Amino acid sequence: MAERTASLSRNTLETQIDVSVNLDGKGQGVFDTGVPFLEHMMDQIARHGMIDMDVRCNGDTHIDDHHTVEDIGITIGQAIAKALGDKKGIRRYGHAYVPLDEALSRVVIDFSGRPGLIMEVPFTQKRVGNFDTELFWEFFQGFVNHAQVSLHIDCLRGMNAHHQIETVFKAFGRALRMALEEDPRMAGIMPSTKGSL
Repeated sequence: MAERTASLSRNTLETQIDVSVNLDGKGQGVFDTGVPFLEHMMDQIARHGMIDMDVRCNGDTHIDDHHTVEDIGITIGQAIAKALGDKKGIRRYGHAYVPLDEALSRVVIDFSGRPGLIMEVPFTQKRVGNFDTELFWEFFQGFVNHAQVSLHIDCLRGMNAHHQIETVFKAFGRALRMALEEDPRMAGIMPSTKGSL
């Protein structure tokens, strides 16, 4: 089995980011971004996706967290796409329902080669601590555009915004794990009737 890893850097006037991923890891994460709540959520992706991730960012958080959150989503999407390669032999689709106390979220993903995001999360608060909940749209939109996936995110219920967001990220990790898993019956086969993704 070929190693499915990637490392890359993305440098702009707003952010300088280094990301490394191992799609067949043990769920270990190292995060240094200046945005602690995002780091907590990326740890959910790593842990539940069984993806080793190292994400470091120096961003203009003195302005706000927007550029950092969006650009990290972009760079993780690029890194996963690079590590995945031609997509032959993967399951392609993944889905998960994850509860956390009163909250429940569903995430469905398709490594289709066509970016699309549908996100229905009725946040019960505009902020969790100092973090603007609207920035999660920016994170996932950046990811979707650069990983070239179709992603549907629904928070089906929840009263606590922290719980809502955490169920989304845990479900996202679990859906990634399923979609990226290599299917021994599909070894060397493109999971599409078109012959490409």
